[in-house]
Amino acid sequence: MKALLTVLNFLPAIDWLALLVFFGGWLGYAAFAKRQSQFEGTLLAATNRERRRWMLQTTYREVRVIDGVVVQNLSTSPSFFASTTILIIGGLLASLGASEKATELVHELPFAARTTNLVFDLKLVLLIGIFVYAFFRFTWSMRQYTFGALLVAAAPSSEAFIEQKLSREDFANRAGRLMGMAAETFNDGLRAYYLAFAAIAWFFSPWAFMAATLGVLFVLYQREFRSDVLAVLQSDEPRSQK
Repeated sequence: MKALLTVLNFLPAIDWLALLVFFGGWLGYAAFAKRQSQFEGTLLAATNRERRRWMLQTTYREVRVIDGVVVQNLSTSPSFFASTTILIIGGLLASLGASEKATELVHELPFAARTTNLVFDLKLVLLIGIFVYAFFRFTWSMRQYTFGALLVAAAPSSEAFIEQKLSREDFANRAGRLMGMAAETFNDGLRAYYLAFAAIAWFFSPWAFMAATLGVLFVLYQREFRSDVLAVLQSDEPRSQK
């Protein structure tokens, strides 16, 4: 009990509340988005439908060079973010090693909260943890796209689907699902990037931290469930002119 009280007294109650709002909002929104992705009306569900259609069209092509190029281009985004994340983590670790000078620099910013070096280090550790998580998600997305490329390369020829009576639907479902998993993992890393901006607001005040967290979650919700891109993906296919 004494150790628990020591931990609780490490930060003011308002800071603990801000951390609860941050992690509760992050985990809650991630679970909500994952559950809603199983239904229509979400950006991930709409793009997954197009990925499955893409993989179905792949079974009708004899030359699948274009499919391999598309998979390679898709994998470049998580690769770029993974490399960038390493640089960010290195910069944060350098700031952690010179926390006294960094604290003085932050204190010179207007409206920045005055805290001890230990609390300042804790805020840096939070940012490092967020970007470490993002790095693992980006690298896992890269590997999943690699697995998807293997499925495309190993797909039977168009004639083999007919001669051997193979199911194009089964292949499209399996390959499309794998591509969707890679995209969802990449989306997790991007979500961490967004929430890192909310964590930066903690350097100013816990109230700004909570407000930024709710603001970022609102932006994420609007983009994933109410965006113009989603409206376009859900629109009917263009009809042929007579």
